[in-house]
Amino acid sequence: MESTQPPPSACCAPARPARPSVRPLPVPGGSAAGGSGTVALPGGEFLMGAEDADGFPADGEGPVRAVRVAPFLVDACAVSNDEYAAFVADTGYVTDAERLGWSYVFAGFLPAALRRGAPRPPETPWWCAVAGAAWHEPAGTGSGLEGLGRHPVVHVSWYDAAAYASWAGKRLPTEAEWEYAARGGLEQARYPWGDELDPDGEYRCNIWRGTFPTRNTAADGYRGTAPVDAFAPNGYGLHNTSGNVWEWCADRWTTEHGGTDGGADGGPGHSTRVMRGGSHLCHASYCNRYRVAARTANTPDSSTGHTGFRCARDAG
Repeated sequence: MESTQPPPSACCAPARPARPSVRPLPVPGGSAAGGSGTVALPGGEFLMGAEDADGFPADGEGPVRAVRVAPFLVDACAVSNDEYAAFVADTGYVTDAERLGWSYVFAGFLPAALRRGAPRPPETPWWCAVAGAAWHEPAGTGSGLEGLGRHPVVHVSWYDAAAYASWAGKRLPTEAEWEYAARGGLEQARYPWGDELDPDGEYRCNIWRGTFPTRNTAADGYRGTAPVDAFAPNGYGLHNTSGNVWEWCADRWTTEHGGTDGGADGGPGHSTRVMRGGSHLCHASYCNRYRVAARTANTPDSSTGHTGFRCARDAG
């Protein structure tokens, strides 16, 4: 049965209630600063999904099915803070977090006084609803983006991501496009580089290293987000399709996978949107959704300090 809510095990994505957007999308024609390039992919048929013993049945990763995607272009990297700043400067766009006055921040990134006073979702108490948290003040009022220009923009809702994509003359990738691109040409591999998380002891992604949620050793080099081009790219030239930040996809959430184009969209009444890739807060003991077939969802108004996006566009 199709679901209008995130899967029950969506531990990584505290949600706001969904509301319809009444804001028009910006007029295309923007010029994003500091981009990392766009990759042209030939499309074709690939095996989408997985039946992984370490997955979550409610997430609907399986069954493995043959899906065909048309040729398309996709950004090599997630959209960075510098790129999003160019969009805001050009359009005056105000994000959902700014309009609503708050966003979710991981408790471990906050000073003790702010942690104590911030509301927390009972099912995910490591998240704090922080007043003033937004894309340009990621830890709340008074914080900033110094040294984070090439890190992925976060605290952006699905609506905020779609608005940027429209301004840039692009769109959000479909879930099928995202997985096809993230696999990098490998068939049914667990990760974008193969089946082993750290081959020969080499770190390939930015995830939680240690004991979640109390101790992160940052052994892979990053306690929070990493630059959008950190770590080696996959076989198609895409960076960080595992870990770093969750990435919004165009699709509404469903666990009923039909057709050969991967486009089993839940329809207009299904308000939650798919997210892919996992984040720097994912850990095998709790949320191992940095596997390439893993998926979750959130309401389109929701924003957190570990959710961003990359863009795509049609070929030709």
